[in-house]
Amino acid sequence: MDEIDRRIVRELQADAGVSHAALAEKVGASPTSCWRRIRALEESGVLRGAVRLVDPQKVGRGVSVMLQVRAKSHEPAVREAFERYLLGRPEVMECYSMSGEWDYLMRIVVPDVAGYERFLMRELLAHPNVDTSASHFALSQVKYTTAVPV
Repeated sequence: MDEIDRRIVRELQADAGVSHAALAEKVGASPTSCWRRIRALEESGVLRGAVRLVDPQKVGRGVSVMLQVRAKSHEPAVREAFERYLLGRPEVMECYSMSGEWDYLMRIVVPDVAGYERFLMRELLAHPNVDTSASHFALSQVKYTTAVPV
């Protein structure tokens, strides 16, 4: 990636809907060059899908919970089954396999505390590979970004 590619990536992270002409002007390249560079960045995997970000509060998902989970088993097949289960849960916005005391760290979004209790007690803790968990409720969002520094 050269400096123009980096500028393109920064601009697209801020506004994926910007036109090629406006983007070209912002980064100092021609629209055709921008289009070719964007295609190359997509083909190389630097740029993935373009999305619109949704405000969770405005769609009734205003409660964010950071959830730590300890697994009962670390066998590859059991871990893969658990991770497939998590991929199918819409409440789970992010999930990381972790080093240290906890095996997973997740960000869960739900409408309210009762919704979280239902998810935790009826779904997650009922999974055969979940040993224990710890929940941390977000009081407010201090910073949130999807932009990766480039």
